[in-house]
Amino acid sequence: MLDINYIRQNTDLVKKAVKQKGMDVDIDKLLQVDQKRRELILKVDELRKQRNEAAKTKNIENGKKVKEELGGLEEELRTLQEHFDQLMLYVPNIPAQDAPVGSNSDSNVEILKWGDVPKFDFETRDHIELGRMSDIIDLEQGVKASGFRGYYLKNEGAVLHLAILNYAFDKIVEAGFSPMVPPTLVHEAALVGSGHFPFGKEDVYQIAGDPLFLTGTSEPSLLAYFMDKTLTEDQLPIKVCAMTHCYRSEVGDYGKDTKGIYRVHEFDKVEQVVICKNILEESEQLFKMMQGISEEILQELGIPYHVIATSTGDMGTGKYRMNDLEAWMPGRGKYGETHSNSNLTDWQSRRLNIKFKGQDGKAYYCYTLNNTVIASPRILIAILENFQQADGSVKIPEVLVPYTGFSEIKPKS
Repeated sequence: MLDINYIRQNTDLVKKAVKQKGMDVDIDKLLQVDQKRRELILKVDELRKQRNEAAKTKNIENGKKVKEELGGLEEELRTLQEHFDQLMLYVPNIPAQDAPVGSNSDSNVEILKWGDVPKFDFETRDHIELGRMSDIIDLEQGVKASGFRGYYLKNEGAVLHLAILNYAFDKIVEAGFSPMVPPTLVHEAALVGSGHFPFGKEDVYQIAGDPLFLTGTSEPSLLAYFMDKTLTEDQLPIKVCAMTHCYRSEVGDYGKDTKGIYRVHEFDKVEQVVICKNILEESEQLFKMMQGISEEILQELGIPYHVIATSTGDMGTGKYRMNDLEAWMPGRGKYGETHSNSNLTDWQSRRLNIKFKGQDGKAYYCYTLNNTVIASPRILIAILENFQQADGSVKIPEVLVPYTGFSEIKPKS
């Protein structure tokens, strides 16, 4: 969230951000509630002083009168404070000045392209057909067992899935990120703090009869580890990573990418999170570093990709800047998102109360960033389709062979 003082002093800028991000947030109403809240706080504080004075002077009659009035105002303040807190959760972060402005992905801008799109001298197959021929993907049984978007990875497909995850995990640890095994079941506070609630609640699975939710990324639980902590300046930047199973209901994307394993309800993901000082230039350098690791992974795999600067209406409420990496997928005839890199400045840390103590002795809210190192099985689409051969076999990128133990997946039919 933003600082309420910042909102008061930069109302027009905040309203502009609301418009650019396509949100339905009444900033004027928020400020009206804030004004009434502050007036009530003053009244309550004054009555509390009067109550204490009456107790000191043993003025029972006046104390009783003040207590009755105070009780009503405290309840009114509690209700108003809850309303104010809820409204604050919907206020978006201010996007970077150079972020593309637009209402959706149509306004995203390509800023970099790497690799040549492969040209085949044979009729290509998509990952569904390749997976069926090699007996490594079974969608039919997946639907029977798990329902819509269910799938099984089998044989070399299962091995390749684990290989790409372990390769990416090793790479991010070698880059200086501390590995963690975080919970994938979290309380609502973790999801509110990371900004996944209240906006995307429909895409998150809740455990029946329990106030716990299944995460769609390890970002909320990694950040929640530092919730309500005040760090020292020399601890920063903190760089952590995790490989977890992830769950998304995909309600917001109903009807999109219904075939294959591009958009599924459960998958595995290696995620990186950074917590740093509240210096924008430093956070932007870390943003580039994080993106560089993902680009290096795609380059080592030999998969063509491009980098997209995400528009204000597509980047999400809490983002200051967001770049997506999209890998070339021949079966789709276009690039598909495989990585997402975000700088959220202090928007998350204010919600999670993550601070650091500066050299001046004062406490400041940290900046936070996150990035997808790799997600599977989606990345398998790019591997299978880009490295397919005329007979339906698939060459394994050399960097993965030490993890798979084989260099080729051959068709079985």
